[in-house]
Amino acid sequence: MSSVITGIGSYIPKVIIKNKAFINEDFYTDKNEAIQTSNDIIIEKFKAITGIEERRYADNNLNSSDLATRAAQKAITDAGIDIEELDYIILAQNFGDVTKKGGQSDFLPSLASRVKHNLRIKNSNCVGYDIIFGCPGWIQGLIQADTYIKAGLAKKCLIIGSETLSRVVDKYDRDSMIYSDGAGACILEAKENATSGILSHATATHTYDEAHFLFFGKSNNPEAEQNTRYIKMFGRKIYEFALNNVPLAMKSALDKSNINIKDLKKIFIHQANEKMDEAIVARFYKLFGLAMPKHVMPMSIKKLGNSSVATIPTLLDLVRNNKIEHQQISKGDIIMFASVGAGMNINAVVYKY
Repeated sequence: MSSVITGIGSYIPKVIIKNKAFINEDFYTDKNEAIQTSNDIIIEKFKAITGIEERRYADNNLNSSDLATRAAQKAITDAGIDIEELDYIILAQNFGDVTKKGGQSDFLPSLASRVKHNLRIKNSNCVGYDIIFGCPGWIQGLIQADTYIKAGLAKKCLIIGSETLSRVVDKYDRDSMIYSDGAGACILEAKENATSGILSHATATHTYDEAHFLFFGKSNNPEAEQNTRYIKMFGRKIYEFALNNVPLAMKSALDKSNINIKDLKKIFIHQANEKMDEAIVARFYKLFGLAMPKHVMPMSIKKLGNSSVATIPTLLDLVRNNKIEHQQISKGDIIMFASVGAGMNINAVVYKY
């Protein structure tokens, strides 16, 4: 029995926020000191490191569960399945529904339950739940669905990644420019004697020293309201951690698949930071004594920013629909999904398209 992706869908918000939108912001360090460097230079350096020129924010009237529903509807239509036959809805997210005005993260009911309600699914045996696994959440949902299918516990699963990070950022923190909103989804089905599907996977959680590399913290501006918490990170520590550990997880997954690295056509890596992603993939190939092939790593971060759990399924949808230059996948291609994020969690999946 193989676990095959039969449908893909994404929802990319329509609101475009270019880098120049941050030109008049007052930025502070994590030590609450005003940054004296001009914003022109800050933005120029930011673009050089992350590759981000613009990002997408959700419309004011839409929450994360709404984005998730729209991505799910597209994946369902693409797969051509009866929604009443879904066994699981697994929704990866980290902050619940947060309104445009901000405030508390709303997890009750779960976002998966909200999506099931929005889709008007009547089947009570369709189980919906959320997973909070940092940016690797969508991949982990894919791994969980594959486990259900291989165990004979499911035949059709909907896996969604959705986030509205623009609503949990501290505008006084330069890192706020990284984050964006979006949702991506896929249908994973059980198929007998299939020529495609999930071949292998690997997952790791590092917490001994790394648990709080990403965390919820106060505003960098000491004069700002201090009861609200925002997404925060130790960027340098994350960068070093990712370079040292993500290539190993990718190698572990590839070794389990018995696929030769030279047969790997594309690597869909979490769109966190362009320079970091390039360094991770280059180091992965170096483990095999090879140089990173040209065009092996599709990227969407330039225009879409970092939407956490949504980046990989959205990127897959874009490439599948020939929306990214020099990036195509064909039947039979071996591809890999890989991610790193809060936890600190790492995972990778090898898939035959």
